[in-house]
Formats: sequence, C-alpha cells, structure tokens
Amino acid sequence: MKKLLCFAHRGASGHEPENTLSAVKRAVELGADWIEVDVYAVEGELLVIHDDRLERTTNGTGYVMERTLAYLRSLDAGKGQRIPTLREVFECVDRRVGVNVELKGPDTAYPAVTLINEYTCDYGWSYNQFIVSSFNRRQLRRVKIMNPDIRTGVVVDGIRRRYTRFARKHGLFSVHPRVDLVDAKFIQRARELGLKIFVFTVNTSQEIARLERLGVDGIFTDFPELIAGR
Repeated sequence: MKKLLCFAHRGASGHEPENTLSAVKRAVELGADWIEVDVYAVEGELLVIHDDRLERTTNGTGYVMERTLAYLRSLDAGKGQRIPTLREVFECVDRRVGVNVELKGPDTAYPAVTLINEYTCDYGWSYNQFIVSSFNRRQLRRVKIMNPDIRTGVVVDGIRRRYTRFARKHGLFSVHPRVDLVDAKFIQRARELGLKIFVFTVNTSQEIARLERLGVDGIFTDFPELIAGR
C-alpha cells in the first residue's frame, strides 16, 4: 500500500497555536510530511495567518489587510508566538519536509512565486518540496504563468465548485477537497485528470481509515501523529 502523506494543517494546530513557528516545529517533530500554512501579503511581506480578521487567533483587532506590517508583527498569536513570515517558516522547516502555501489574500501569487524561486535557486530546495494551493483560481493561474514548474492545487469546498475544466487547462498537480465531498466517484474523476488528492481537514482515525481505503494520496490534519508512521 502506498504511503499516505500527512499534511500538518496550519502546522500541528491541534497542539500549538495555528500558523505559528511553534506549530511548524511540533509538526516536524511529530513526523508530518508536509506543513500547510496560509498567507496574506502586507507591505510586500507574506504573513502566515488564516483569517482575514485578527480577533480569533491573535490579541489584535481589525482586518489583516487594513493593518500595518509593524502592528501585525507586534501581536501575540498564542503562547507568546508572533505572526510569522513565510520566509521564517521556510527557515524553520529547512528542507526537512515540504511546504504547502495556501494563498488566502489578494496579490499573493507574485510574492509567493518570488520567494519559492529564491529558495530553489539559492538555498538548495527543489520545486517538488512546494505546493501552492488556493480557492482563488485567478491567483493559481498567475502562479502557473510566472513559473510552470511550481506545483499548484485547487481547494474545493463545495460540489458546485467545478474544477475539472480548470485542472485540464492550467495543469494542476492536485485537488484539495473538503472531507465530506470525497467518495469513490470523486476519486475516479480526479484520477482521470491525473491529479493527486489531498483531503482536508480530518482529525479522527475512523475517517482517516475510510479515506485510506478509498485511495487518497494525503490528508490535512491538526494532529499529525494520527497519520505519521501509518
């Protein structure tokens, strides 16, 4: 049986504050194959945070895109952690595992591609250690235009979000469906397109076993220990 890949969802977010360096470090320690983080671009810097507002995950207030970089970097993102930059995540990972960068905010494609190119050209990473994913298909198109070597994945959270035509046209590497959308029919369609299937977000052993039987390639989880070492 093929290895089921473990994507640590926002790092080991079941153990540490999500999208922080402590969550990234814990995920690596727990044996994750990939770290998934979310990014917004603020003043030319990619910041790792999921929500468009600050209240849920930090001691700040307001919209991420309406705050200065200095303000955002001053916040507590949990347990004394600050909101990291994507560069800091890459440095923390240090090629030990892959990084799935999910583009959340507008105008994130250009800085993400630029940073990935830098780390592949100057720091010994390879393009197969990165996946750029998003719900935003415009951003994914921009990534492929800028650098066709970067692997891209479309995130699918509703059955009405048709992705097959987009996948064919833009050479996607993977589809990232919400767990309740995944059945044998979904698997067959994705395989016909030559796509890898990485499912989010799964935190029970029973559901992991179901997906493994269906033949998915990887699973996003808040608890990497549930998958690592299977």
